[in-house]
Amino acid sequence: MLDERYVGEILVRRGAIDADRLAPALELARDKGARLRDVLITTGVLDDLGYMEALAEELGLDLVQQITPDMVPQELLDKTPINFARQHRLLPIGTDGNVVRVATSNVLDLAALDDLRALLGCRCEPVAAPSDVIEDAINRVYERRDENALAESDQQEDIEELQDLIDMTDEAPVIRWVNNLFYESVRDRASDIHIEPAESEVVVRYRIDGTLYRVKSAHRGFLPSIVARVKIEAGLNIAEKRLPQDGRITKKIKGKLVDVRVSTIPTAKGERIVLRLLDKEQVLLDLPTLGFAHERLAVMEHLITRPNGIILVTGPTGSGKTTTLYACLNKINKPSLNILTAEDPVEYELKGISQLSVQPKIGLTFAAGLRSFLRQDPDVIMVGEIRDFETAEIAIHASLTGHLVFSTLHTNDAASAVARLVEMKVQPFLIASSVLAVLAQRLVRKLCVHCRQPYIPSDEDLRSLELDPKDYGPPEPLIPGQQPRGSEPPPDELLDAELLEPLDDNGGITTPVAAAQKPRPVFYRAKGCQECAETGHSGRIGIFELLVVDNAIRREVLNHSDAKKITRIAAERGMTTLREDGTRQVLAGRTSLEEVLAATHAGDIDVE
Repeated sequence: MLDERYVGEILVRRGAIDADRLAPALELARDKGARLRDVLITTGVLDDLGYMEALAEELGLDLVQQITPDMVPQELLDKTPINFARQHRLLPIGTDGNVVRVATSNVLDLAALDDLRALLGCRCEPVAAPSDVIEDAINRVYERRDENALAESDQQEDIEELQDLIDMTDEAPVIRWVNNLFYESVRDRASDIHIEPAESEVVVRYRIDGTLYRVKSAHRGFLPSIVARVKIEAGLNIAEKRLPQDGRITKKIKGKLVDVRVSTIPTAKGERIVLRLLDKEQVLLDLPTLGFAHERLAVMEHLITRPNGIILVTGPTGSGKTTTLYACLNKINKPSLNILTAEDPVEYELKGISQLSVQPKIGLTFAAGLRSFLRQDPDVIMVGEIRDFETAEIAIHASLTGHLVFSTLHTNDAASAVARLVEMKVQPFLIASSVLAVLAQRLVRKLCVHCRQPYIPSDEDLRSLELDPKDYGPPEPLIPGQQPRGSEPPPDELLDAELLEPLDDNGGITTPVAAAQKPRPVFYRAKGCQECAETGHSGRIGIFELLVVDNAIRREVLNHSDAKKITRIAAERGMTTLREDGTRQVLAGRTSLEEVLAATHAGDIDVE
């Protein structure tokens, strides 16, 4: 067994760690029965790259920090079993004459190198590499081999339907190919995996930051075995091909538990599968990280601590409404409150909160769940969506009897939520007396900070965001390769202070301040690099429109005013529209002009 004290002496000698930190780490490793390397990395004393740099320097080995599939010869890969490579964290990456260069994160494991020499039939020379580099390379290179096997198959176009599908899924390439879908999707931060049959191939697309990207394909003949493999894992009926099916898979990927929702539907070209990925161990976002301006955040935090009333979050499907509601609940969650939620389905489990998954097929609807909640002595209730008069009526009744209610509606802007409730036959006086605020939101993709490109906006760019070019100086010509003045985005707190004025008690801006002519701002556009998988974006952030129902808005509701008039009154009182909040994010350098324009079409800001 490797002498951990000897490894520790190497790390100290090479300056990777201090001598006074070695003894406690060795003691902890001995008590836990763990390796010194894992203890140092887990406790934050040393990262894996620093560990490998010290050993490589001590042993006189080269250190590689990136391995691409093209570096690995196919003939070496065919002789190296994937389980052997994963177990010993090594991978042959090339030849130098009669010597094979082997990247390994266990450079002192000479027995594994001897075994590999026997497998390959030639001498092996170790090259140091961090563990995550080895792990990622193993998945990539073996995935490429499996893709080639599935894409270049000489099988006939249509496999006989009566063939034993279970036997087909036992083929290792198909199993590894499907497993790699999950691994890659988690690595690339995908929220959904689409497996779609086409004329001559099976197409796989990932939804990343709200956008679908084609990532791989397989030969059309493998569609039945791919579908069967997914169905078996999800506990579905592999013989049923005529009806849609739903199931679930729980997988552990890179140490994280991932809940996978599986949906299959029959199409004219074969069964289509969509897999929704939910990280069960994901840290819940809090309100500040969602993208609220500081002043709006203060109003929102005040509203969610009110003892009763309704707070509605609106927006289209996929705009992050549930995430915002979870952040609100997470903010106010404490042992003294009884918080109940009715969701369709429960996406993330919240500690200390009782969550109900509605099942309309058996009569457990939002209305039924909400009615039952009122007998559970709740303080705060979250209902996933108000879809009908019955649910709206019970929610309003709950708010008027001393409960704080959170829910969502599918409307384009905040003011339209009032019209939507009226369409459900809810009386305006009930809306005016129960609704505290309506929050409309969208998600825009954040620019990758590693590759975003600054540029000086034109007059037309400024007008598209409802900024007057006369308020800003003329565009300054840029020398090629020169960064524009002020191209580094200002801190969030400085930006918000400059763009937004102090709020009054109802969440409106007090008195507008005339702005002197300012230097022309700097915008950013997406480019694409290795860090963002060439997409130019990394993650998403919210833009918000918060309509606080104050006395002026209540009067408009009671007067049956339409959404446009309510929006105009609210804007006069300082409400920031979706387009205006998107402008704030563009000026901050967090997102691009194109993202905001796409997320806030004309219907979102039309107040004429």
